[in-house]
Amino acid sequence: MTRIVRIGNGYKQPSQVSFDRRELSLILNVYGQMVAKGDWKDYAIGFGADKCVFSVFRQASEHALYRIEKIPALRNRQGQFSVVAPGGLILKRGHDLAQVLRVFDKARFRAV
Repeated sequence: MTRIVRIGNGYKQPSQVSFDRRELSLILNVYGQMVAKGDWKDYAIGFGADKCVFSVFRQASEHALYRIEKIPALRNRQGQFSVVAPGGLILKRGHDLAQVLRVFDKARFRAV
């Protein structure tokens, strides 16, 4: 959750968006499961003024397999959390991070 900081007589948004402890814990749980399966090998976290991104890689030298994004400006619309595929396709978007991360459930990626 983004905190509003009081400075003097006014209020100011923080200079960067970040994942809180609970959100990061949910993301790292999914990351750990996928690393144990051998699907993911590396990750990166980026923080910006308008969004923060957790990128997942198969190898460090490749492009990101998936990006888990938090964009607080979308909180009252589609939801601030999203999972984005390499081509920019949004796989899932919502208000609850646990629901959004269900896109990585085993059944969805099972080969037939």
